[in-house]
Amino acid sequence: MLATRKLARFSRLQLNRSVRWASTFEKDKCKIVVVGGGSGGLSVAHQISDRFRRAGKALNKDDIVILDAADYHYYQPGWTLVGAGLRPKTAFRRPFDSLIPSDRITHISENVKLFSPTSSSITTTSGRSLTYEALVLSAGLKIDWNAIPGLSKALADPTSGVSSIYSYDTCDKVWNDIEALRTGQAIFTQPAGIIKCAGAPQKIMWMAWDRYMQTKRGDKIKIDFFTGMPTMFSVKKYSDALNNLRVDRGVGGHFQHNLVSIAPADRKATFKKADQSTVDVDFTLLHVTPPMGPHDFLKSSPIVDAAGWVDVDKSTLRHAKPEFGNIFALGDCSSLPTSKTAAAITSQAPVLTENLFSVLETGKVSSAIYDGYTSCPLLTGYDQLMLAEFKYGLEPKETFSWMFNQAKPNRLFYHLKKDFFPWVYWRMMITGKWFGPSAVARPKFS
Repeated sequence: MLATRKLARFSRLQLNRSVRWASTFEKDKCKIVVVGGGSGGLSVAHQISDRFRRAGKALNKDDIVILDAADYHYYQPGWTLVGAGLRPKTAFRRPFDSLIPSDRITHISENVKLFSPTSSSITTTSGRSLTYEALVLSAGLKIDWNAIPGLSKALADPTSGVSSIYSYDTCDKVWNDIEALRTGQAIFTQPAGIIKCAGAPQKIMWMAWDRYMQTKRGDKIKIDFFTGMPTMFSVKKYSDALNNLRVDRGVGGHFQHNLVSIAPADRKATFKKADQSTVDVDFTLLHVTPPMGPHDFLKSSPIVDAAGWVDVDKSTLRHAKPEFGNIFALGDCSSLPTSKTAAAITSQAPVLTENLFSVLETGKVSSAIYDGYTSCPLLTGYDQLMLAEFKYGLEPKETFSWMFNQAKPNRLFYHLKKDFFPWVYWRMMITGKWFGPSAVARPKFS
């Protein structure tokens, strides 16, 4: 009976989506298709619309299409705040359609099934074919929860002590587990390889450490950081500062240790070391950052590199292959050799927008260049944050260096992360009016 009700509900949902699609989108030929309605997709769709309007070439409503089957949009950087007990997770979720101006941008509530770049077309999951003049990929990445045996089962068990800030469904469990722990071993993990916001796995660790110190539990709880990476952070300036913090706070550091399985019933985590040997570690609390990688529907397409990321020029964000010159990408799904953060998108979107506009108008990219800027606001405790900002080559590119040593945590940076950035995100970034280090000043390209 339950299965029947679920099937009926699914059928109604699909029917409603089909009706919404039919009522808002009636043609197969599009000017610009944006795949993915996350931070990058919403930002760049708005900026493209604004760019054409500023040039006196306002687009019709159906000229820009966002393709995404999601019902909700999430402010993912906020999940760390949820895990630290600072905000409810509902503060970081909005209905997806409420964020799209229906008079300027069309939303098709489907995903991509197949890319056909030689014919400038895509096929949706319902089988409909859409052609485009330009395609923008902002599809995010895949979080592989099943890559670690035992993880999914442990996350579903409220008594397991295992949690993760990397999903809306699990981020509140992090706070519950942190607050419930009175004594024992707390382990925080980070995998080797590419993940969303490489500083996030230790942000929540520092918040837990500070919470335990403030509530007089610090001497009863041992905290260890197990990371598949060789250092605390990829940029030496911040890595050195974070490692000094780790030593000063008595947090154990286990480098090139990759979590490979969990035995929830035994409260054991197994790690693989650099020499391929394994070690079992007992835990009372285990915070897991799962492995991540490109989506399967992208990996099977002809537009990606050998690793499965959309293959774009790192400066122009245009596809690296000339025959696919009307394809662009930004954010997590791209091959851009920089950290995958919302802050990176704020600098990528205006560059992509200008180059896409130029290609459609002249056939060539503009002078707009992306230098790899990204930022990682590293929470190191309540009322303190280290603001890491850098560009290609892992070279610091700091906004406040004239005023602060950004490798030293301070309270102002903390309130940027906790209060200001969420406000900016909902009101300005995803509406195309925030441009990273230049704030509301739109970059000018000669």
